[in-house]
Amino acid sequence: MNLHGKDIRIFSGNSNPTVAKQIAQGLGLPLGRSQVSTFSDGEISVSLHESVRGSDVFVVQSTCYPVNDHLMEMLIMIDAFKRASAGRITAVMPYYGYARQDRKVKARDPISAKLTADLIETAGADRVLTMDLHAPQIQGFFNIPVDHLQGVPILLPYFMEKFRGRGENLMVVSPDLGSVARARKFAERLDVPLAIVDKRRQRANESEVMNIIGDVRNKKVIIVDDMIDTAGTLCHAAKAIMEVGEAQEVYACATHGVLSGPALERLQASVIKEIVLLDTVALPPEKQINKFTILPAAPVFAEAIERIYRDQPVSVLFT
Repeated sequence: MNLHGKDIRIFSGNSNPTVAKQIAQGLGLPLGRSQVSTFSDGEISVSLHESVRGSDVFVVQSTCYPVNDHLMEMLIMIDAFKRASAGRITAVMPYYGYARQDRKVKARDPISAKLTADLIETAGADRVLTMDLHAPQIQGFFNIPVDHLQGVPILLPYFMEKFRGRGENLMVVSPDLGSVARARKFAERLDVPLAIVDKRRQRANESEVMNIIGDVRNKKVIIVDDMIDTAGTLCHAAKAIMEVGEAQEVYACATHGVLSGPALERLQASVIKEIVLLDTVALPPEKQINKFTILPAAPVFAEAIERIYRDQPVSVLFT
């Protein structure tokens, strides 16, 4: 097998074709000609309509809802490229599904993030390119190179421009203890203080008590997280920041807008003034609300792909 393909080919599954097309455009390339469909019984069918022999193939596919369908699409596409003699195959996963199942929380739990990594390797991927894994240690689940991009270099300039000259009244907040490292990095880059929402249940069957570690009184607050799923943690944190911390305004940002279950209703009714997301997960029109600002992730992925192809470091994209 070649370690380096002779040319770049960008292909897309069905999860986020818009981002795949934007990545290809950023590289000055057409999107690869392929078709991913299903048979009447639900089996996935993949057809490649051009030769990839010896090529450096990048398969763009977020494993978002429906997670299992999109994961299986990607695995079958990788297998198709391997059998078509691609020189190198990179799974480009703007959003990595199953990332929250990265350890055993209780007895007899599976570690599904590791199983997913094994499936991607077994299918034939030579490397993985992803962004803001929920648990960064998932990189160690792979025995192939993993390039782990960050959403901060995209989100940060938006807020720097929005609050230009008003940094003294700004503060970054982590919505829970698990997001402290990410929020701290964001705060350091903005050169503003950091606060943490500490959520705890005093006794069984009693409601949770929200404590704010840090003084957010009369501050404009930015809550930083890696994803918004059902939005429960985010909305409760925002409410505590306003009611307990007496902040002036609350904004929120996250890399992945999963937005499942009651997320949209909760966010629309919340005290959050604006929610900034990346388009790593495609948001159909019915999931758009007036509080959302969507920023493109494709330029960063396009540059990362070009650097991988040219054997240049990807780490410069973190700054």
